[in-house]
Amino acid sequence: MTQNLFPAWPEAAPDLIAVAAGRAPADTVVRGGVWVNVHSREILSDHDVAITRGRIAYVGPDAAYCTGPDTQVIEAAGRYMIPGLCDAHMHIESGMLTPAEFSRAVIPHGTTSMFTDPHEIANVLGLAGVRMMHDEALMQPVNIFTQMPSCAPSAPGLETTGHEIAPEDVAEAMNWPGIIGLGEMMNFPGVANADPKMLAEIAATQKAGKTVGGHYASPDLGPDFAAYVAGGPADDHEGTCEADAIARVRQGMRSMMRLGSAWYDVESQITAITEKGLDPRNFILCTDDCHSGTLVNEGHMNRVVRHAIACGCDPLIALQMATLNTAAHFGLERDIGSITPGRRADVILSSDLTTLPIELVIARGQIVARDGVCLVDCPHYDWPDTARNTVHLGHDLTHADFEIKAPDGANHARANVIGVVENQAPTKALQVDLPVRDGLVEGEGDVCQIALVERHRATGGVVNGFVSGFGYGGRMAMASTVAHDSHHMIVVGTDRDQMALAANRLAEVGGGITVFRDDTELALVKLPIAGLMSDSPAQQVARDAERMMQAMRDCGCDLNNAYMQHSLLALVVIPELRISDLGLVDVRKFEKIDVLEAPA
Repeated sequence: MTQNLFPAWPEAAPDLIAVAAGRAPADTVVRGGVWVNVHSREILSDHDVAITRGRIAYVGPDAAYCTGPDTQVIEAAGRYMIPGLCDAHMHIESGMLTPAEFSRAVIPHGTTSMFTDPHEIANVLGLAGVRMMHDEALMQPVNIFTQMPSCAPSAPGLETTGHEIAPEDVAEAMNWPGIIGLGEMMNFPGVANADPKMLAEIAATQKAGKTVGGHYASPDLGPDFAAYVAGGPADDHEGTCEADAIARVRQGMRSMMRLGSAWYDVESQITAITEKGLDPRNFILCTDDCHSGTLVNEGHMNRVVRHAIACGCDPLIALQMATLNTAAHFGLERDIGSITPGRRADVILSSDLTTLPIELVIARGQIVARDGVCLVDCPHYDWPDTARNTVHLGHDLTHADFEIKAPDGANHARANVIGVVENQAPTKALQVDLPVRDGLVEGEGDVCQIALVERHRATGGVVNGFVSGFGYGGRMAMASTVAHDSHHMIVVGTDRDQMALAANRLAEVGGGITVFRDDTELALVKLPIAGLMSDSPAQQVARDAERMMQAMRDCGCDLNNAYMQHSLLALVVIPELRISDLGLVDVRKFEKIDVLEAPA
C-alpha cells in the first residue's frame, strides 16, 4: 500500500508558526473571502487564509505580510470560505464504489472528511476485507477515517455471515493508523443485556481512547435504551422522530440525523433544534447510505446541509453540524472541521450559504475540485482475486428452489409478510391471506416472493418468504448480492423461473444487481469486488444503476429509491420483519418465525 502521507501537527508546527509570525512565506493564500467561522458562529467579511504544508497558519484581515513571490494566491473574490464538509457516519460500499472512486465522486461536492464503517465488506471478507478498505482509504487526497466494524454478524444466531468479527480483531485494528473508533454497535440487545463479546469490543475501543459508534434501532426509549447508553455507544443515527433526537442528546449521546438515498430522517428530527431550541452542538448531519446515482446527480454532504437549511435550520448551525460538531465528536477538533490555525486546510469557496454551490474545493492545501470537476488522482488499491470471487451458490438454481409449499389440502394460507415502508429503514410485519395453486403458496396483488440465497459457503441454501410494497407486476425478478448486512443474495420476484435466472446471472458475473422480465435481462450492475463494489468510475456505475432503477419502474415499482429498500430486507437488526439465511426474523423479539401461520 502507498499511503498518502500527511504531516501531523507536531511535524508542521515550526513552519506554521514561522508563517503566522511573518518570518516565512505561505505556500498558498486564499485572499478576500468571507470567513465562515463555525467556532463563533460568525460571518466575517474581507479575510484571508494562509496555508503552509497543507495546514492553516493564519486567518485574518490581511495575509500580505506572509505572502511571498512564490506563494500561490487564490482569489476568493468575496465568496464564502466554508470548512470542508464531514460525513460523520457512512458506508462507502453503499455507493457501490471503492474508496478511491467514492472519493472521486464526492470531492467536487465539498466532502473532505469521511468517517466510514466498512461492515459490509467485513461480513463478506472479514478482517482482511476491512484492512483493504482501510488501506485504500489512506491513499486518498482527502481524509477517510475508518471505524472498525463491530457486528459481523449483526445479530448472532439469526444470520450467518461470510466471516465474523471478534473482540481480538477489534483490539488489533485499534492499532492501525487510519482507525478512528468502533463502527455502529448494531447488536443493541446484546449491549443492553451485557453480552461479553459486545462489551469486550467496546472496552478495547475505549482503552484505545477512541469513539464507539451507536445504532439503536428501536422505538423503545425505556430501560433497554438506558441500558444501551450505559453500555458505551456515543452516538446514534437510527432516530426517525423528534423524540428520538431529544432522548439521545439528553442522555449524552450525539444525535446523528441522516439524509441518504432512501433515509429522510433530518426533517422529522431537526425540530428539536429549530422549534424546541436544544443546543445544536450535540447534533450531527450524516448520510449513512448513498448510492452512486445520488452522488453523481444530487450531491453528498452538500445535499444534506442544503436539506437541513430548507427544513428551517440556520445555515451556520447546519454547517456546524456538518463540520465542527463531527470533528469534536471524534476527538479531531484540533485537526479538521474549521478554518482556523493548525487545522488541515480543507476549504470550500461558495457564492451562497443557502443553495451552497460548491465552486472550489481545497483539501490539505491543494485545489482538488473546481466547478464540479475533480482535479486530483484518487489511487486504487490492488484488489486481489480473493476479493473478486465471492459468489458461491453450490448449484444452478431452478424454480423449485423458490417454491413455498402449502399445508396439505389448503386452498389458501395466512403468511407473515415483510411490508416495505417508503423512505424509511424499518419495515412492517404484516399478515396476508394468499392463494394456493397446485400445492404452492402464491403471491397476489402487491405481495410477491422474496428469497435469501446463501452465497458465501456454497451451501445451496435458499430461504423463501413474501414481501409487499414494491408494486411489481408481470413475470419479473430482481436479484442483488448487496443484502445488508450479511450480504447473501436477495431475490424478489413474481415468477420463480425469473428468480432463478436472476440469481444464476449474478453467480456468473461475480456479484451485483440484475433485473429480469419475461426471460430477458433488463439491467445489470456488475459489482465484482466482494459482490458489493465496482472500481469503475462513479458516472459509469451511476448510469448502470439508473438503468437498474428504470427497470424496476418498468416492472411496476414507483417507490423512491426502491433499490435501497431492496438491499435492506435482510438487515435483521432493524424492526419489524426481515429475512436471513436462517429464516424469517421478527426483529421486535429477535426471534425466527414461520413464513406461514399454522391453520386455526
